[in-house]
Amino acid sequence: MNRFEFCTATLIDGETVVTKHDSVKIYDGHEKTIFEDGELTLTTHRIFWGKSGEFSKGSNIIQLRLLYVKSLDEEIGSSMFFGKKKRLIVRLNETTPGKNPGPMEYSKFSFIKFSGANGISLNFIQALNETLLAKVFEINETVLSPSNTPRIKQRSGIVGIEKSIQEKQKQTDKNISAAFQDLNKLMGYAKEMVNISKSISQKIRDRQSEASEDETLKFKSLLMSLGIDDPVTKENFTNNTDYLKSLGNEICQSLLDIMTEQGGMMTITEVYCRINRARGFELVSPDDVLNACKLLNGPMKLRQYPSGAMILQLENHNDEQVAEEIAKLLEQKGSLSIEECARENNLSVFLTHERFLIAERAGRVCRDESVEGLRFYPNLFLIK
Repeated sequence: MNRFEFCTATLIDGETVVTKHDSVKIYDGHEKTIFEDGELTLTTHRIFWGKSGEFSKGSNIIQLRLLYVKSLDEEIGSSMFFGKKKRLIVRLNETTPGKNPGPMEYSKFSFIKFSGANGISLNFIQALNETLLAKVFEINETVLSPSNTPRIKQRSGIVGIEKSIQEKQKQTDKNISAAFQDLNKLMGYAKEMVNISKSISQKIRDRQSEASEDETLKFKSLLMSLGIDDPVTKENFTNNTDYLKSLGNEICQSLLDIMTEQGGMMTITEVYCRINRARGFELVSPDDVLNACKLLNGPMKLRQYPSGAMILQLENHNDEQVAEEIAKLLEQKGSLSIEECARENNLSVFLTHERFLIAERAGRVCRDESVEGLRFYPNLFLIK
């Protein structure tokens, strides 16, 4: 234990917290010590031990500088109550009596042990191993040297709080980056799957006669959900106009088939949701989607209806044709509410409402509003 030093729980410049471990007690060699049931905090430079919460409060605790750590080992301990558990053996550099690095009493042992109620976790041991290999503590070890005063750079006030927050954010970013490494590999496989799906889709088009319409439509919807393999990003363009034009082309390629199946119309909100779902992690903002749709020259165009609705529709979309389709449907059914018509045509209620308004402006239908709701009827007053 003579390598341990009493200190204030503060970090020096360049020192960051790596990980923590709860409910840890320290053995001086094979002998128990008074340091039981504490929180172990590993940084890039030191190992701190203190009661739970003391490190966060900046209290007086003990520290072991990583410079004194020679090697690590593990042992499996057993207990009648807790069963087998893993202990961490920290072998320390040799010292001689009278030349102890720390103020504690000289120890006859050249190693210490960390143990816990459930043993020391593998994650903590791996983190300590990696920290020792990195040897960040060698860069500014002089700041921690006993010959330098103050030995630890004190932080207080708002500046100290901000510094601590920045260090925690850096560590959080590091952990997030490590966690997403596997996701990056997954996205690489996803691109391969999209390429395979395109080849399968082409084969289905070539052999359309051998597959039923329902099966083909279902398979197309599954392929659409796989996403875009090479989404357009701003980083690849020098100006915003070229980026928006390329994004517009991507929107056309991705939504042309599904828009055709839905009657040639799609709300700008649905366009935004569908294109972001297809792009995966490369999300685009609502403004970019709207501005890209405004620059479309074909085969789609953006239109704002008198109701204020922003609709992306096929260029060959014809209001007269929509009005005719609604009129024929009402002649068959007698009358329809917006909800009933939406279920009939498998469209959203919002788009169905716009289609009724188109037919109403053309004079092909008339409405009846009552306590039972809004219904549309064929316009029997229309003079042919």
